[in-house]
Amino acid sequence: MKNIAVIGLGIMGLPMAVNLVNAGFMVAGFNRSQAATDKLAAAGGRGATSIADAVKDADAVITMVPDSPDVEAVVSGNDGVFANACKGTLWIDASSIRPDVAKRLSDDATAAGLRPLDAPVSGGEQGAIDAVLSIMVGGTAGDFADAADILGAVGKTIVHVGPSGSGQTVKAANQLIVAVNIEALAEAIVFLEAYGVDTDAALKVLGGGLAGSKVLEQKGQKMLDRNFDPGFRLALHNKDLGIVTAAAREAGVAVPLGAAVAQLVGSLVAQGDGGLDHSGLFKQAAALSGRK
Repeated sequence: MKNIAVIGLGIMGLPMAVNLVNAGFMVAGFNRSQAATDKLAAAGGRGATSIADAVKDADAVITMVPDSPDVEAVVSGNDGVFANACKGTLWIDASSIRPDVAKRLSDDATAAGLRPLDAPVSGGEQGAIDAVLSIMVGGTAGDFADAADILGAVGKTIVHVGPSGSGQTVKAANQLIVAVNIEALAEAIVFLEAYGVDTDAALKVLGGGLAGSKVLEQKGQKMLDRNFDPGFRLALHNKDLGIVTAAAREAGVAVPLGAAVAQLVGSLVAQGDGGLDHSGLFKQAAALSGRK
């Protein structure tokens, strides 16, 4: 497989597409904003004029868009992926969407003659840039094997987790864990600063013990610097936590910490902070204690 189409060249999609170019694939990309398409072209890819143009010769199509309705919009209809990709094309949805929607769209893709994989990613913008994303993949074992080189060009930890929809279920669990950890880290830093502790030293030693995590490693300094430039926006994490709480309710599973953090994230988004990085939860944790 050499020809790859990437639909959605945002914070995650563009660096993934560039890494595919760097790995030797022929990459055609389409995005609603021309600027992102131009960046891909400058990196050696081809800027497509439409979804149909991007997927017409593709061996595999990767979609990377924000939410369930966005995925449905780019794959459905006369101008969508399903109507324009060749029979037998791999469709790899790297978006984070509802598991039930992933399963339904997988069935639609199969009916259209495509081979679907739901393959949401974790690792944020830096993980996408460095091609070290964790990728949790739902679909058939055969299609997963055929996608190995493509996924290996953008990720590091790549695991087949079950049939269609399973990747999105595991991603929802990932977003639950990450959100709770970010909130705990934010509260811990507010606590440390209240006592005048050397926070740089504190995070260093905490990172070497059981409290250490990727969240602490990647988000701790952002909180100390009050730098909430987006690597993964609060608005998107708010969407993901909505998926978690809805899916948990459907399964009859209690997620009390997840539900509490979902409310905190939703509150920040409602206050206009949805464009901040999800480490921006620190703003709220500090404000609750009368701090900045």
